[in-house]
Amino acid sequence: MSISARLPVFPWDRLEPYKDTAAAHPDGIVDLSVGTPVDPVPEVVRAALSAAADSPGYPLTYGTKALREAAADYLRRWHGVTGAAPAHVLPLIGSKELVGWLPTLLDLREGDQVGFPDLAYPTYEIGARIARAEPVAYADPVADLDPARTKLLWLNSPSNPTGRVLPAAELRRIVGWAREHGVLVVSDECYIELGWEGAEPVSVLHPDVCGDSHDGLIAVHSLSKRSNFAGYRGAFLAGDPAVVAELLGIRKHAGMIVPQPVQAAMAAALLDREHAVEQKERYARRRAVLRAAVEAAGFRIEHSEASLYLWATRGENCWDTVADLAKRGILVAPGEFYGPSGTPYVRIALTATDERVAAAAARLSR
Repeated sequence: MSISARLPVFPWDRLEPYKDTAAAHPDGIVDLSVGTPVDPVPEVVRAALSAAADSPGYPLTYGTKALREAAADYLRRWHGVTGAAPAHVLPLIGSKELVGWLPTLLDLREGDQVGFPDLAYPTYEIGARIARAEPVAYADPVADLDPARTKLLWLNSPSNPTGRVLPAAELRRIVGWAREHGVLVVSDECYIELGWEGAEPVSVLHPDVCGDSHDGLIAVHSLSKRSNFAGYRGAFLAGDPAVVAELLGIRKHAGMIVPQPVQAAMAAALLDREHAVEQKERYARRRAVLRAAVEAAGFRIEHSEASLYLWATRGENCWDTVADLAKRGILVAPGEFYGPSGTPYVRIALTATDERVAAAAARLSR
């Protein structure tokens, strides 16, 4: 059986008819269905990319020393990760690349299991299927996963799609179980800087979670959200030295290399805090406008204490909600994309311009 035959239809392809409906609105579409940045790339990032444009040689799979030092410094200064060493950092061609290919890179096979949250980014499951491993959705990994067969456990806090934050004590409980059974924990932390209320997001590499060792743990960080970096495709992982070394060796053979100018832009982005603070303030304003409008329109919002989305329901099938909002020129993502328990929900992204967010709010009020 071919790889494509083992995979479902790409979820967002199913939204195309609703996108056409929304685009027919007299005032145009308000697309809140995907978390793609819409604001300008920070000048500090563009300047670094331009300065490194004359890069005729092959870049390092391991990343430049400057990039690895910037990533380790970022983890220490802004996320309290002690023991973050530049040697234990590895750049990625965007975080989705790793999510989709990690089970294969780890040589998982039929009979091995990959655990991921029961409401989750679809690519965790896809990565398992590409490797012919068995994807297993969990509500509680400690209770729901078979420790004898689980080789890889994905965490995602703050969550996409729900915005739920796992507190340090809960992460510590899961890490303790995984270490006891020799299960590799990989924490997708691409929304970690976007906490709004309640528990502050914490990295799996924080000492409150893992003590003084990163053994059995990998954290994945993306620049797409904090630095409007999605078009550049830049992310990094850090953690267990043995796992990082193994992945580096495989990625060298496979040519999985971040371009040199992008590496320079990544380092500049990680070292500059001002633009990230400004971007978070933009999202906070948009979140306030959308949340008020969505709730006034009769939706109940659950979790959503972090990340770039509102997880909302009005007690009906998600596709009915998608269809109704499309008639108002608003496109949202059906909760079914993220797992069966998401069927009553829609995910509403904050990634639209101020003008489009205001338009959505006005349409919801009518």
